[in-house]
Amino acid sequence: MNTEEWEAVRTRIAALGRDPDATDIADALRWCGHVVSDSSVLAVSQALHRDSVGAGPLEPLLALPGVTDVIVNGPQEVYVDTGDGLRTVPVQFGSDEDVRRLAVRLAASVGRRLDDASPFVDARMADGTRVHAILGSLADAGTCLSLRVPARSRLTLDDWVASGTCHPEVADVLRRMVAAKVAFLVSGGTGSGKTTLLGSLLALVPPGERILVVEDSRELDPGHPHCLRLEGRVANAEGAGAVTMTQLVRQALRMRPDRIVVGEVRGAELVDLLIALNTGHEGGCGTVHANTAETVPARLEALAALGGLGREAAHSQIAAAVRAVVHVARDGGHRRVGEVALLTRGSEGFVETRRALEVTADGRLLRHDGTAELEAVLGAT
Repeated sequence: MNTEEWEAVRTRIAALGRDPDATDIADALRWCGHVVSDSSVLAVSQALHRDSVGAGPLEPLLALPGVTDVIVNGPQEVYVDTGDGLRTVPVQFGSDEDVRRLAVRLAASVGRRLDDASPFVDARMADGTRVHAILGSLADAGTCLSLRVPARSRLTLDDWVASGTCHPEVADVLRRMVAAKVAFLVSGGTGSGKTTLLGSLLALVPPGERILVVEDSRELDPGHPHCLRLEGRVANAEGAGAVTMTQLVRQALRMRPDRIVVGEVRGAELVDLLIALNTGHEGGCGTVHANTAETVPARLEALAALGGLGREAAHSQIAAAVRAVVHVARDGGHRRVGEVALLTRGSEGFVETRRALEVTADGRLLRHDGTAELEAVLGAT
């Protein structure tokens, strides 16, 4: 059945205004000139179900073992990432209208609007899948979809070591950091595994402590018995009802947290997090986008500026609030904990990184000048 014939069958069934049964599907096939058989009726029934719930033709891709992302660049290009980088798959849509229809339905399923007046959307599905869509009016390839699949299982730090993505000695340092309530950030690029590693580390927090996690889109799911997760909210179609990360961080401070976690620091909420960490809330942490640990101070300075902090004030707050950076690297499809560094004051008073531990691409552990200072921090807290 070609695209035009399938569209005719679907239109005929949609005109019924109710859920079709096998007889309705057979009548629609017969009306379109197709031979009716049990197999053809079953195939159409399954196709209708796939197009009305879930992610349509992308649903089998989302179920692939280890899949983290499914990307659609218009009707002809579909990619998946199962941990080894993006690769094309033999899945296509009949037209851009089919992609748009799926995107609109996914947005509507979580109460979001996607049309020419609101041509992009970023939302989280009921199963935790994060969906971003942008219509073809803004993208030359046509309507684009980006689906980020949540981890189906919680990885422990031992799992990181067993898979070779974290050196055993680095893992020991990370355990000691969590136990000593050292405030830290996990840095890395998109898809490097920052959030996954942070969840593994939060699972090491003693069960008697209360963790407050603040995220703009819920991704962290640490295996901890006393963890509350707060999620931001964008404005509705009328421009009302937005809940910002800054507001959530302030609310978290009033909820008697032992540790405050910002799932991803990407805006003015950094200022509130720094204030929280400087007012007795030890052991706070979060993730931040950065290509290297060395660039984290510059990234934090830029984010602090969004919250109204000048350069000197920002560096003073950062130096007092955050002690360490754990950088997650991605070499092709291979992820690894590549570096542990300290944030210290430089000669001009601004924060800079001092490398302590580095793991090379071939798995060798290198100790740098900051190793002794890192040990002092772990021993003094």
